[in-house]
Amino acid sequence: MPNRLAHETSPYLLQHADNPVDWWPWSAEAFEEARKRDVPVLLSVGYSSCHWCHVMAHESFEDQQTAEYLNAHYVSVKVDREERPDVDAVYMEAVQAATGQGGWPMTVFLTPDAEPFYFGTYFPPAPRQGMPSFRQVLQGVHQAWDERRDEVTEVAGKIVRDLAAREISYGDDRTPGEEELAQALLGLTREYDPQRGGFGGAPKFPPSMVLEFLLRHHARTGAEGALQMASDTCERMARGGIYDQLGGGFARYSVDRDWVVPHFEKMLYDNALLCRVYAHLWRATGSELARRVALETADFMVRELRTNEGGFASALDADSDDGTGKHIEGAYYVWTPEQLREVLGEEDADLAAQYFGVTEEGTFEEGASVLQLPQQQEGLVDAGKIASIRERLLAARAERSAPGRDDKVVAAWNGLAIAALAETGAYFDRPDLVDAAVAAADLMVRLHLDEQARLTRTSKDGHAGANAGVLEDYADVAEGFLALASVTGEGVWLEFAGFLLDHVLVRFTDPESGSLYDTAADAERLIRRPQDPTDNAAPSGWTAAANALLGYAAHTASEPHRTAAERALGVVKALGPRVPRFIGWGLAAAEAVLDGPREVAIVGPSLDHEGTRALHRAALLGTAPGAVVAVGAPESDEFPLLADRPLVGGEPAAYVCRNFTCDAPTTEVERLRSVLSD
Repeated sequence: MPNRLAHETSPYLLQHADNPVDWWPWSAEAFEEARKRDVPVLLSVGYSSCHWCHVMAHESFEDQQTAEYLNAHYVSVKVDREERPDVDAVYMEAVQAATGQGGWPMTVFLTPDAEPFYFGTYFPPAPRQGMPSFRQVLQGVHQAWDERRDEVTEVAGKIVRDLAAREISYGDDRTPGEEELAQALLGLTREYDPQRGGFGGAPKFPPSMVLEFLLRHHARTGAEGALQMASDTCERMARGGIYDQLGGGFARYSVDRDWVVPHFEKMLYDNALLCRVYAHLWRATGSELARRVALETADFMVRELRTNEGGFASALDADSDDGTGKHIEGAYYVWTPEQLREVLGEEDADLAAQYFGVTEEGTFEEGASVLQLPQQQEGLVDAGKIASIRERLLAARAERSAPGRDDKVVAAWNGLAIAALAETGAYFDRPDLVDAAVAAADLMVRLHLDEQARLTRTSKDGHAGANAGVLEDYADVAEGFLALASVTGEGVWLEFAGFLLDHVLVRFTDPESGSLYDTAADAERLIRRPQDPTDNAAPSGWTAAANALLGYAAHTASEPHRTAAERALGVVKALGPRVPRFIGWGLAAAEAVLDGPREVAIVGPSLDHEGTRALHRAALLGTAPGAVVAVGAPESDEFPLLADRPLVGGEPAAYVCRNFTCDAPTTEVERLRSVLSD
């Protein structure tokens, strides 16, 4: 018999709707039930494409005896971290503070007042490697609750007080300068892996936000080391198993230092961020590999993550049926030499094995290999034959059982996808990608925005979810709208970005310090109002908001938005030199501040005019950090930057300004290119 989760829209919660556990969604009613029964709350947090979440669900939450014990002694609450990042953030901070580590599934025991007192992540069904079994944990917590209640409530109260006292070291209200950015670059250089690309050891994550900083830093200063780290990391990832060599798109991370074996889930945010990084790398260097990867990743998002409503689904699962009815991680993506021979025949299978690094021993499990592109001279291989091999392998893979898809549309991640697809489509003359970005933006406006321009965090199958948007939603959707405005010349996207950023100023910003909160002032009160300026898998809401506020101010000359951006970046001054790997998006915003950012207005008789198009394209391809572009007819009211900008000698013209100073207008594409790469 289905439990209460059967009425939810989250694919993750629906995965648990038939568990024998009497799950509750996060709600006041759940805690009231715990109060009434005088039992603790088990909070279980995960997401639909989380491998170990599936494992614990199968081992424990689908087990009848475990469920009966839970139902008798606890109120069990299941949370999708992607729907409620605020709940996840607050309790993850507690888990990390108490244990020194965190992750998903996250398992937290709470009082009926939602105060945490015992923590963990995955618990096995039987004791293993020093870990207690889940049943032992449940029994121990139940015993403590019954026999040592005073001790439990004292611990819970202390944890809440400690969390409240964990104030962010804000620094000051000045933006980082040359010195701080140079220190950040030096710190990244020390942590860089020159043999393999990327930063740190295993597991190794795509450093998307840091790569944006490195590209912007190179564009502004000419620092070759910054460009080298970015381009080498991008090449190593693109050649590794973390990149899908057949279908495009990136997995979440590599379990090894060499980018060989991924954790196979594919997330929308990773692919949106990396699509944009590779497009920007191509813009800076002309790299053919960067061009190919940007386009293949964009095509992957549109082909495999786009929903019927025009938005983009959250993720593809890591696990899939291996053909025997068992769900195995990576089953959809890996190959043995024998499987290559079955599809390609002997001769082409040998070539494919050599080209993609497939060995008899395997690079993954049970003799299977993750496809890679080992360092080699592609020019020595018949490109037509390789294309044919790819095509046949992709067709054969399509016959396999595909990984599950989380169809939930998350506003923030769609904002990142809108920006990536708009720019990639514009750079590579792919209007279909721009159209996909416009369709996703339309969905945000139609379904996720209410009459007061307040955002809903998620939707599914055309129905808006019940959870309010958090700071990253407002910031990333605004970022997507600003990119779309620059690419399409439609000022309505600038207007919508302004509506969202006004909420950031009023509902998410501390008026005293200028610091930003992850939840709105009028959002549900948790044990702590979450606030984190550091990047995780995606840009923090704090630094994403600073970036978007800065871009909007450049478009509109709005002093409140510029001031808010600069005050927010004070935290980057404090953290950038110390932990540059974890505040890359803030460092990228700081690069834009130091460069202006530049304001580019393109005026022409129409957007279809050849001269207008050429200048517009040159403006979009300029590498100046954070530059904004407005395009339209003279005296158009689409963009403030177009005001008082006439044609020059009857010809389309470009006007470039920064820091309250403007260059002379130019009608020459080469002159504009030079100005925007200076």
